[in-house]
Amino acid sequence: MTFRLLATSVALIGLAVTGAVIPGFCDEVSSTKPITVAAATQDTAPNFTGITNWFNSKPLNIADLRGKVVLVDFWTYGCVNCVNTLPHVTALYEKYKDRGLVVVGVHTPEFPFERSAGNVQAALKRHGITYPVAQDNDSKTWNAYRNQYWPAQYIVDQSGTIVFQHAGEGRYDEIERTVARLLNASS
Repeated sequence: MTFRLLATSVALIGLAVTGAVIPGFCDEVSSTKPITVAAATQDTAPNFTGITNWFNSKPLNIADLRGKVVLVDFWTYGCVNCVNTLPHVTALYEKYKDRGLVVVGVHTPEFPFERSAGNVQAALKRHGITYPVAQDNDSKTWNAYRNQYWPAQYIVDQSGTIVFQHAGEGRYDEIERTVARLLNASS
């Protein structure tokens, strides 16, 4: 084995062991370097559209949520990065739901098995999710938000404007500070 081949093999094994992501080879966002999504071309949050099922709630409409702070969380239960964010989203919901925060999980499947309503319901139970979750099997809401990543969070203020966007894991403190600031502004 030549030195170059040995070095390449060691590098690839190192990537596999550490879980590092090679850009262009992974659709999920690495937890080590969160991506801030560029500002949307529209300031107003789009409505939830093309939803096949609602869990933990009757169907919601973004216009009916005016006056509330809304965290729209795009996720899918088969995404490890998404699952890693769920305890933070759930804790945020529990802490601020009585002060005017509405969390809407938008479950947009990446793979065919994630389209099953029964599988989504089982994931909600497994992760203790009690906030509303929209099943976006045809990616209509995903597309309306021009979203590109799992997971992704959008914070919508009381007037219906997207004021914060983030893709990937992390920035939990910044997300909470944004929610708290918006809720205090309305108090």
